[in-house]
Amino acid sequence: MQKPDFGKQGGIVPAIAQDYENGEILMLAYMNEEAFKLTTQSGIVHYFSRSGNRIWKKGETSGNLQELKEMRLDCDSDTLLLKVKQIGAACHEGYRSCFFRILENGDFKIDKTRIMDPASLYGNKN
Repeated sequence: MQKPDFGKQGGIVPAIAQDYENGEILMLAYMNEEAFKLTTQSGIVHYFSRSGNRIWKKGETSGNLQELKEMRLDCDSDTLLLKVKQIGAACHEGYRSCFFRILENGDFKIDKTRIMDPASLYGNKN
């Protein structure tokens, strides 16, 4: 059985989350082998936090889970495409997608609407 090659990039592979209904790219994160197994076994997406050096279940704090609908592996076996049902915001800043800025005239501008207040999800981090 073909599996992701976790050996190429120090034990992790990029994982792109895409809305399974409309194709919107929601976020990019990383998976290690444990996160991959947890995701495939549970049907709820888990990632590996590089900064926290730990596994995290998407939505474990916010409740904004990602239900796995389909998983694809690229031709080099080192990138995953996760087609998900996104519950709530995918972005920790309260946007549906982490890609809420567009380049216009040399500057990135917000072109999406925030759907949740991040402070209500994660508390005030200041």
